[in-house]
Amino acid sequence: MANEQNLTMMGKNRGLTREEAQRIGSLGGKASVKKRAERKTLREELLLLLSQDDTQNKISVALLKKAEKGDTKAYEVIRDTIGEKVKENINVTGELNNPFAGMSLEELRKIANGK
Repeated sequence: MANEQNLTMMGKNRGLTREEAQRIGSLGGKASVKKRAERKTLREELLLLLSQDDTQNKISVALLKKAEKGDTKAYEVIRDTIGEKVKENINVTGELNNPFAGMSLEELRKIANGK
């Protein structure tokens, strides 16, 4: 939890030399690369597990059981997965009120130039 003892200044007034700032930035960059690699690995592991024959079957059965018990989120996942997602149609009607309609190019230039 933050308190006055562990707060640090940010920005140019941190009191760090250029080398210290570069070192800290480098550490942050390396941590970011490592985290992205971990996420990629997790994604690959999940795709591998899902490709196994009964994994998808177990997930499907679990979703169906949850939906049967009234879990609306499970129902929505099933509905969307089988292609029955409700489409929202929004119709926008009306007229555009253009106060410059009918003006000549010369008149528009005068307005633009403040004359």
